[in-house]
This record gives sequence, structure tokens and C-alpha cells, in this order.
Amino acid sequence: MSHVFEPEQLHALVRPLIGQPLPDIFEALVDRLGARYPGHILREDEWIFNNAGGAMGMMRVLHASLTEYLILYGSPIGTEGHSGRFFADDWFFILDGEQWAYTEGALEREVYRPGDVHHLRRGVAKGYRMPDRCFALEYARGLIPLMLPFGVADTITSTVDLRTLAKTFSVYARGVTRELLRGKI
Repeated sequence: MSHVFEPEQLHALVRPLIGQPLPDIFEALVDRLGARYPGHILREDEWIFNNAGGAMGMMRVLHASLTEYLILYGSPIGTEGHSGRFFADDWFFILDGEQWAYTEGALEREVYRPGDVHHLRRGVAKGYRMPDRCFALEYARGLIPLMLPFGVADTITSTVDLRTLAKTFSVYARGVTRELLRGKI
């Protein structure tokens, strides 16, 4: 088993929840994901700071394996930074708020609102901004361990927040181990 999730199915789970208040939308989404993907969704309600590419947000890990991750990600005050450039595709399903993005050479911004999907294709990098509160379900598929240096570099070199670093690796290791024991890479 290489992939558990399909972006189209995730979008179908998200769409009916758009417009619900926070945090109700999170719990409803986790329930829907748990029913659709039994045994593959981490149910701990643990939010973890994330500093990556100059942006600061927080995440709640719902699934972690060597080939996929699924998280709730966002910020109640907005943020901006570099998306990273990965050997993975990344889908950002906007639940609440707004995200802006641009590629090198673009003179106009891309705008993503609740219900929209921002697909960052493998090998592409963008600048992005969440101008105010924004939360999303984020799904990545590809070589996830190669994304980790980007995901923790700012924490190691800038914030030096060792508690956040430990929580990040602990949750990721638990998720990967759980999936490996199920035979999923």
C-alpha cells in the first residue's frame, strides 16, 4: 500500500464543512476522515508550532508516513514565507480565511478562499501569504522525509525552540511507526 489518500476524496470531505465555525470544522473533519480512513488518522488534539520558509503557523498532524502526510495547518494572525521546493506534491484545502501565492516572475497573485484547493506541484516553489487568519487541511504525497529539513530548519537555526522540535519529531515518528506496522510506507 503506497497511498491512503486521494486529493479528490479529501476535497469531497472538506467541501460540505466550509462555513462552519472554528474549531467545529476541525472536529467534524477529523471525524469524517476517521470514518473514511479507519486506522490511518491520528486523533490527538495536539497543535504544534511550525516555523518553515520564514513563515510561522501551527499544525495538528493527522497522518504521517514515509510517503504522505495530512495535517491541519494555519494561523489565527496570518503569516507569509517561502513554500519550499520538494519531491512531493502538496494540496492545501482552504477551510477558513484566505491564502495568496505567486511564482517567480508572476505579476499577479493567486488567491485561494474557503473551499478552494491550492496545489503546489512537485518541484515548484512559491511565495505565499495568509493575510489574516487562515486554516487549511494540507496533504502532501511524495518523499516526505526529504521535506523534513525545510520543515525544521527555521526552528533549529532561528527560533531554537527545542520543545517544538521534539514534539514535531515525536508526532512524526509515532505516525510513521504506526503506518509501518500496518505495512504502509
